Amino acid sequence: MGSGQVISSEPFDFQGKRVTVAGLGVSGVPAAKVLHGLGAIVTVVNDGADERARAQAAELEALGVTVRLGDGATLPEGTDLIVTAPGWQPDKPLFAAAKQAGVPVWGDVELAWRLRGPDAADWLAVTGTNGKTTTVQMLASILKAAGLRTAAVGNIGVSLLDAVLGEEQYDVLAVELSSYQLHWAPSLRAHSAAVLNLAPDHLDWHGSMEAYAADKGRIYEGNRVACVYNVADKATEDLVREADVEEGCRAIGFTLGTPGPSQLGVVEGILVDRAFVENRQKNAQELAEVADVNPPAPHNIANALAAAALARAYGVPARAVRDGLRAFTPDAHRIAHVADVDGVAWIDDSKATNTHAAEASLAAYDPIVWIAGGLAKGATFDELVAKSAKRLRAAVLIGADRALIREALARHAPEVPVVDLDRTDTGAMRAAVQEARRLAQPGDTVLLAPACASMDMFANYNKRGDAFADAVRELGSADG
Repeated sequence: MGSGQVISSEPFDFQGKRVTVAGLGVSGVPAAKVLHGLGAIVTVVNDGADERARAQAAELEALGVTVRLGDGATLPEGTDLIVTAPGWQPDKPLFAAAKQAGVPVWGDVELAWRLRGPDAADWLAVTGTNGKTTTVQMLASILKAAGLRTAAVGNIGVSLLDAVLGEEQYDVLAVELSSYQLHWAPSLRAHSAAVLNLAPDHLDWHGSMEAYAADKGRIYEGNRVACVYNVADKATEDLVREADVEEGCRAIGFTLGTPGPSQLGVVEGILVDRAFVENRQKNAQELAEVADVNPPAPHNIANALAAAALARAYGVPARAVRDGLRAFTPDAHRIAHVADVDGVAWIDDSKATNTHAAEASLAAYDPIVWIAGGLAKGATFDELVAKSAKRLRAAVLIGADRALIREALARHAPEVPVVDLDRTDTGAMRAAVQEARRLAQPGDTVLLAPACASMDMFANYNKRGDAFADAVRELGSADG
């Protein structure tokens, strides 16, 4: 451990610099305030001019920040630097104008990285299509169990700017980073980092799978100790091979199988480390039992192994891995056990908003009555259904794009009974639960793993999961 790190970016003196902040929202407002406090002349540009934007604009203008609502395309004259909200797509006219003018573009993560003090906390960084938040929370729990001052930050809710500039002193930060954030963070150099998995997602933003993967791979650039990859997902290992890391940095794999040297894996129900031990050709260190992982579904064990790998890269003892995993409780709507009714388990994985997440969820149970559907966001379902067909007792489909799933089921699982619920009112989830109950047999799992976004019927995936859980509890109370 320790920080002998070469930072590839010169300190930036903001005094009197003209900085344009692109976008208000959760990252733009704090960025504008911080930059203004550092003496920059700040102009915020924002595409929209709705009520929330006007309220945020008024707050910033009271401080002396200029805000242009309804004009996110024009580069303000004399701009020295753009700091963008992570969601702004790279092909926006503002960025084309910046490129032509030779103006650098940073995201909020880059800004936080540049503002770190000389004794700043190390960053252990996590990205991937699915599992980021859970893995970062597990990592923070393990680091805390080792007695380290830490926080789960980044794309997870706590702003990196707050973590870097706040009063609290940290030893190490567990940092969740999205592909958007990584795209706009050219000089970020983590102590160690993990890419959990790669599946097509956000391709409308990145333009291609190759560009999406390349942005994810940026997390490995300049790593000092470990680049953690998923043995079962070759694309993650390829990103490690392509990364330019510091001398002595190691590639560390995690696997649900028996680990080879420089890997973490599972042997007879035990999570073991063959990477951060003496004589890794022959020795392995027991870290925890599979039963210490909550819940012990395969993809969640993979998350735990990735978190353990990063913690071990930071020098955390084996006991802290076990204690941290035991102390961890997952967020709501992530393969959450709602109830057992008449010998049937009811599981809420409303957070499975894409096919990759749903596939991991479906792999954890057998046999399953599957409740699925919603907004497909351009996804196709043939591969998901083909891989999961043998586990399915039946399917109950809801939402705007349910026909896409129904057609995939007809092609790849024609023998599986399907109920197609043609309604989008608030009672639709209750009806889906009633249908699932009719189809389920004792020993089955009814699994809400929609493989789709929720916004066609619900405000968000939390509300969808709540509706499912409420309907399931009604079943139980009706029985009582």
